[in-house]
Amino acid sequence: MENKNARTGITLMIVMITSFIAPFMIGAVNLAIPAIGIEFGADQSQINWVVSGYLLASAAFLLPFGRLADQYGRRKIYLIGVAMLGIAALGCALARSLAVLIFFRVFQGIASSMIFATAMAILTSVVPPQSRGKALGFNSAATYVGLSVGPVAGGFVSSNFSWRAIFILNVIICAILLALTLWKLKGEWKGESKKLDGGGIALCILSQFLLLFGLTDLTAGLLNQIGCALGVILLAVFFVYEKRREDPLIPIEAIGKNKVFVFANLATLINYSATFALSFLLSLYLQAALRLDGGVSGLILLVQPVLMAVLSPVTGALSDRVSSSVLASTGIGISAVGLFLFSFLTINTPVILIIANLALIGIGFALFASPNTNAIMSSVDISLYGIASSFLGNMRLIGQSFSMAVVSIITSIYIRDLPLGSYEYVEQLMVSLRAAFIVFAVLCLLGVFASLVKMSAARQK
Repeated sequence: MENKNARTGITLMIVMITSFIAPFMIGAVNLAIPAIGIEFGADQSQINWVVSGYLLASAAFLLPFGRLADQYGRRKIYLIGVAMLGIAALGCALARSLAVLIFFRVFQGIASSMIFATAMAILTSVVPPQSRGKALGFNSAATYVGLSVGPVAGGFVSSNFSWRAIFILNVIICAILLALTLWKLKGEWKGESKKLDGGGIALCILSQFLLLFGLTDLTAGLLNQIGCALGVILLAVFFVYEKRREDPLIPIEAIGKNKVFVFANLATLINYSATFALSFLLSLYLQAALRLDGGVSGLILLVQPVLMAVLSPVTGALSDRVSSSVLASTGIGISAVGLFLFSFLTINTPVILIIANLALIGIGFALFASPNTNAIMSSVDISLYGIASSFLGNMRLIGQSFSMAVVSIITSIYIRDLPLGSYEYVEQLMVSLRAAFIVFAVLCLLGVFASLVKMSAARQK
């Protein structure tokens, strides 16, 4: 029993470090973007690919690596991913041109997809069902700590040293993680060995890359719009193709019959679509409308992720005793209320009310995230943990992209090319905020419906 508990503890620690890395790096790199742009003399559209290249590659390769991990071994794919992430980070740190930096950021995205297709699956394989919610709660907390610390650390490191030091830090973390996994994480976990679905892998990668490329900025021009449309068409082709195969990349038939899995993932997609752009919108509001500086704005925005980090272990543990569907439905409902309240923002809204509402949404998200993840991972057979973990990751990334696409469309309609900080800009920003928060609140209500359907399906099971 002691050895089993020790194994569970070391696995949780390894996966928590993994879950910390991605949001930490995303936040840190985002703060370093201006310094990178200045060094390479890049314009905004070019520098955006430092972030977009990573996200697109990470999303496009998640599902294929989830299936490969189930087939060839989750620990094996995870270790390769950690090693590749460290090598890619070193390449970023040594890059002498923007093109080389973007290449290694894409490489980082592919490596990340290998890690995140397997980490959650390994944790779920090791932790017993009666303790799974608690473990997933601690893992979610690590994600939110990374989300909180990343921007602060990125700003400090890039301003006091160099943006390259951020990637060197990533190399060090990857080296520690690799040594710890090789030393302490023994054994292997995989499902049935099947024939490799090369056509499904190609369709999966291409369709998601095109869809997410289009969603990065639907208003940018015809190229993005065509990319998004082609991505949707190829996704439909992919699902039809997979349904007809005897050895598919994704077992569409089995997944389609699993209503808990389907509606819990749909709730994840909707929740991230409704909440991801919140910090972006409030950052504009706090700095452009309320005239607060970046440091103060950052501290205000920290309220939500810090609260999520503190509460996630509690809500995760609760989901081991209380219905995860009840907790998740309550959480997404609370988020809907908070988003709707933000639609009443004015330039005279007291900051304390903004902080209180951010705390409310943080509580809602904490109630939703860990219990919903527990429901997803508990609804499938152990042989499908890799694909389930990857599917969940995909829903998050597509939801995040859709959230920013909604903001992009609304701001292009109301703000257009108004100069930042002008009276007209602030006036139209407030109109945009109201429209966006109403859309996001409605989306959250749809998420409540999806979560309730999941609850009904769980009871029928």
